[in-house]
Amino acid sequence: MSFENFLLQPEDEMDFLPIIPLNESEQDDSSAIEIPDEIALLPLRNTVLFPGVVLPITVGRDKSINAVNDAYKADKLIGVVAQKDSTVEDPTVKDLENVGTVAKIVKQIKMPDGGTTIIIQGKSRFTIEAITSETPYFRAKINKLEEEESPKDGDFDAYVATIKDLATEIIQLSPNIPTEASIILKNIENPSFLIHFVSSNLNTDIKEKQKLLEINNLRERADILMQLLQKELQFAELKNKVTNKTRTELDKQQREYFLQQQLKSIKDELGGDTNTQEIKEMQKKAETKKWPASAKEAFKKGIEKLERMHPSTPDYSVVYNHVDLMLDLPWDDTTEDSYDLKKAKKTLDTDHFGMNKIKERILEYLAVLKLKGDMKSPILCFVGPPGIGKTSLGRSIANAIGRKYVRLSLGGMHDESEIRGHRKTYIGAMPGRILQSLRKVKSSNPVMILDEIDKVGNDHRGDPSSALLEVLDPEQNNTFYDNYLELEYDLSKVLFIATANNLQNIQPALRDRLEIIDLSGYAVEEKVEIAKRHLVPRQKELHGLKESSFKISDKVLERLIQDYTRESGVRELDRQLASVMRYQAKQLAMENKLKANIGTDDIEKILGKPRYSNELYKTANIAGVTVGLAWTYVGGDILFIEASLSDGKGELKLTGNLGNVMKESASTALTYLLSNANKFPMDKKLIEKKNIHIHVPEGAVPKDGPSAGITMMTAIASALTNKKVKPFLAMTGEITLRGQVLPVGGIKEKVLAAKRAGLKEVILCWQNEKDVQEIESDFIKGIKFHYVKTMSQVLEIALT
Repeated sequence: MSFENFLLQPEDEMDFLPIIPLNESEQDDSSAIEIPDEIALLPLRNTVLFPGVVLPITVGRDKSINAVNDAYKADKLIGVVAQKDSTVEDPTVKDLENVGTVAKIVKQIKMPDGGTTIIIQGKSRFTIEAITSETPYFRAKINKLEEEESPKDGDFDAYVATIKDLATEIIQLSPNIPTEASIILKNIENPSFLIHFVSSNLNTDIKEKQKLLEINNLRERADILMQLLQKELQFAELKNKVTNKTRTELDKQQREYFLQQQLKSIKDELGGDTNTQEIKEMQKKAETKKWPASAKEAFKKGIEKLERMHPSTPDYSVVYNHVDLMLDLPWDDTTEDSYDLKKAKKTLDTDHFGMNKIKERILEYLAVLKLKGDMKSPILCFVGPPGIGKTSLGRSIANAIGRKYVRLSLGGMHDESEIRGHRKTYIGAMPGRILQSLRKVKSSNPVMILDEIDKVGNDHRGDPSSALLEVLDPEQNNTFYDNYLELEYDLSKVLFIATANNLQNIQPALRDRLEIIDLSGYAVEEKVEIAKRHLVPRQKELHGLKESSFKISDKVLERLIQDYTRESGVRELDRQLASVMRYQAKQLAMENKLKANIGTDDIEKILGKPRYSNELYKTANIAGVTVGLAWTYVGGDILFIEASLSDGKGELKLTGNLGNVMKESASTALTYLLSNANKFPMDKKLIEKKNIHIHVPEGAVPKDGPSAGITMMTAIASALTNKKVKPFLAMTGEITLRGQVLPVGGIKEKVLAAKRAGLKEVILCWQNEKDVQEIESDFIKGIKFHYVKTMSQVLEIALT
């Protein structure tokens, strides 16, 4: 709706003049006026006049002024028609609509500028039959259109009520329309005048209004008007919603601006802006910073950005965090290394028993560093079973050379951004964990432990192993690039120490960059010393028994190690000692006294019956059963291989969850024995009539590798010859069809496993003798070694 002082503001060459509508008796007197057959025409460009509606019109065109003057002097009646095209300045007959409204000129006013303003009231609709004259103005022969009587039924009443409601709603949603307009609408009783009045004030296209004027049926006219009102109401609601939203946003901005100004005033009273102070503090801190020229330039640009940006902008925190990282990183801040090699050796010996190979390597590094003054740090990788102290050794090395220590766990890592950092443009971006660790320790030459490097994840989300290639290459890591820092950083001073349980799980390219140092399992004697020096005192302290003076003898510790643990490391031993300490703590709390010494009987009382026994190898001494030595990721272990004969056709059956390599070793052993049956006291025809079944107990555990070759061959030969294998004898080695025995790996772990199991003799390939010599003689005291070159030598030693 476009009510202005309750009436339409016309736009046909006129200025607005406020008019109050006439009362209904005056509006409905069209029947009392005689309409002539021929009448002067007044074309309107931007509006349509409806019967009963009063309009102020400002007339400016010469033809229109002449028509108005002549009509006002005569009967004051004039025919008002709408132009088809409002842009036409001088309309012709073709430009005029065929249906118009006869209007009475209520008043004529001469304006100071020479124009004429008239107030007209619509009386009756008409159609043009013919144009009789075009000069000095249009005159036409017309035919009056009679108005229908208003229908007297409920449906039409509902139409009228709906039109009133819709018009009222539009008035309420339009802030420019006075609220009194809705009161006038309610007071209009004549349905025909209501439809004309609302149609005249409808904010719609001229063609739509002309269409309403031309409709003779009052019900149809009301229906179309109601549809147009619905459309206008929807538009008014949408406009009102947009206006309110815009007003709210403007109010919010004004409020924020006002609060910002208040905050600025408060900060000025308190001594200045906090952000400005922080930037100045950063600049002051940067003056004392030792860093490369590239970092200095990047910091300067970051500070300049911060000074130009408002703290409330989203990018401010991104730039601030980046600049803060550059300040916190220890670019050239290093700790001074301790070159006292004797003191370093003493520290390593105090913290860790054994591990002589590793200690010698660290002392060699310190010696070169002492002589040269500076060198690229090596990338060491400690490989060995769990629980032998690989991770804790890193802290000891840091203490020995006087460096800071930081540990980085890589187990399960699957995102290379954890190493290289995220781009600053990402939400929640942060530097990689390498730089985070250096930022935390505030030193560019710490000892950094990369724990569990063999358990780095690798899937569709990324490959951190590839990201580590640059970190762990002494030739490249002096220019390590972090995506978040966006600068090169020197990692060559960091002493990286990686730890792993299984070398095979490390990516080959990454393994090539590592200096591998194998850590074998501990012998029983080493475990006793470790327990006395480290485990027992620590467990006493953890359980509140530090002041207690009870003792655990070497014999008791040895019994604890042999009967209750089967491991290469000391983690399970530590747990068993914790059980002993808990028992002692309970005794002290309940009885307030403790025995001075813990004996073997006490151990059995606390921990129960022994879990492991060497009697197993005595009772298993029957033909076809051989003891082998195996390497697992938790260290060395022993395994039985059983062979049995049954009637058949010489088929070979293998069970026990064996891998392909072990199955091939069994086939190789059988083929060798068949082809060399004449060398051994066995019947070849008997072999062809018997099926051979080889089984390796603990079928749920996967087993693979070539080192069980001679063990399988000995088991088959024992079954075929019905000769028992020598008791307390173990063996390991790979076999060939030519009858040779080849060397295998993991000798120290396997030999120590044989020692733990109480075995007395071990058969090895002659090329593995050098590996045995690296084991301290005290640890393998009591074991006899047989070094062989051929499989026939193995059978001569093993079969009794």
